Amino acid sequence: MSDLSQIVKAYDVRGTVPDQWDERAAEALGVAFTQVLNDTGEPGETVLIAHDMRATGPGLVAAFATGVRAAGRAVIELGLASTDMLYYASGALGLPGAMFTASHNPAQYNGIKMCRSGARPIGQDSGLADIRDRAQALLNGGARPAGPSRAPLTDRRDLLPDYAAHLRKLVDLSTIRPLKVVVDAGNGMGGYTVPSVLGDAALPALPLEIVPLYFELDGTFPHHEANPLDPKNLVDLQRAVVAHSADLGLAFDGDADRCFVIDERGEPVSPSAITALVAARELAKHPGSTVIHNLITSRAVPEIIREHGGEPVVARVGHSFIKAEMARTNAIFGGEHSAHYYFRDFWFADTGMLAAMHTLAALGEQSQPLSILASGYERYVASGEINSTVADQAARVAEVRVAYPEAEADELDGLTLRFPDGAWFNLRASNTEPLLRLNVEGPTEERMTSLRDEVLERVRR
Repeated sequence: MSDLSQIVKAYDVRGTVPDQWDERAAEALGVAFTQVLNDTGEPGETVLIAHDMRATGPGLVAAFATGVRAAGRAVIELGLASTDMLYYASGALGLPGAMFTASHNPAQYNGIKMCRSGARPIGQDSGLADIRDRAQALLNGGARPAGPSRAPLTDRRDLLPDYAAHLRKLVDLSTIRPLKVVVDAGNGMGGYTVPSVLGDAALPALPLEIVPLYFELDGTFPHHEANPLDPKNLVDLQRAVVAHSADLGLAFDGDADRCFVIDERGEPVSPSAITALVAARELAKHPGSTVIHNLITSRAVPEIIREHGGEPVVARVGHSFIKAEMARTNAIFGGEHSAHYYFRDFWFADTGMLAAMHTLAALGEQSQPLSILASGYERYVASGEINSTVADQAARVAEVRVAYPEAEADELDGLTLRFPDGAWFNLRASNTEPLLRLNVEGPTEERMTSLRDEVLERVRR
């Protein structure tokens, strides 16, 4: 029997199939999701369901849809989709939805990201814990729904053209200079969405030459994991950018809601720099607006937001927290260190494709190479995220805290320590894996490296 406490995380469902969860659990989650929607007054009588390219997706979707119908709502199946396509559908149609994906996790994983109408997130504090408990009760032998008086129908719709057209309205790429772009889809959903958004013959032609890498949809990830946060998964893209003399490279994760950027030299552009770049563009359109960033982004991000007349607001790591803070503040944009980018014009939801389009526009609207353009947004030296497996996470974090009495402490999300010279680090437990995650930033390479090594020694000893 599935123990849903092991797979229902802070803001989604994530686990291996079939040993941690299976179609029976998916059906129970479909029932529970619909019951929570019904009990909390969610309007409408229909639920959207989509899935990525993983082989287990169609079976889990079918089971989940059975649960939704049993609890009284009809289903619209979108079929293959990126996560931001599901958010687009939820926003454009005003319906709740469930996206079956395990994002960047290996092939044996699958999961669900659920939202209310308008792409409003569902996390532990906004219904996910209730869904978990109701589904677990069903799996433990609880009474199942008696069923509606009439059998709700399942409809099927293809919203890829509408999604592509919507994004093209938000960022005009028609007048930029010609660019050669290498795109690594990692055998994930970017291989499905990029051709439609950037090269659809039904839309106006763009001055882009796309060099595709691994566009074939394959949930076994035969070339590399679809996790651009790990540097080893960027190597093929970096080589291809240089080999093709491309202007930039784009790497998407498995469900294509995140996008990483490589400059013309084959060097990564930090997500903090992209956050600052996009924030400046959005603030030019909406002066004085609020921009959200999580506490792990570079301290250059709030500096640049203020310099462009915006109001920076810091939030916890994780899409449900960022989206909630964006809705609360009516923020125009939000960015995370993990390359999740959120837009008010996209129902406060995250979309890697729209961030990629902003980057293409910023590059193509001027003549300098990306390395020069991005350098204006890179002010400090960062370690990137470093993971450590630790038996007692809380105890190890407490030990690190007392080792630096001179630092200013912040416990918004894990432990953040800030030093008088401007260096800082954040140490936090993963929401989805048994890890401690460390991010370090310093005014110089030497300071960052020294602080990073000190903290890692304490974490891993």
